[in-house]
Amino acid sequence: MPWPMGDQRALDAIGRIERALARVEAASTRAQAAQRSDAAAESGELEQLRGAHQALRSRVEGAIGQIDRLLDTGGQD
Repeated sequence: MPWPMGDQRALDAIGRIERALARVEAASTRAQAAQRSDAAAESGELEQLRGAHQALRSRVEGAIGQIDRLLDTGGQD
């Protein structure tokens, strides 16, 4: 039985909507994966910065300790 022209246009529109929805879902999945990847990279970078901060803090504390000892001994060390 032939389909009336209006029905075919409606079916074509539904097909386009379904294809568009599939593209939106695929883009959403890619965006979520990218966000997880970015978060993991940021987490690694944060840990690296924390380590560098701690190393610098230790060096500064050591330098301050040396200055304190020099001041206590009047530079006679």
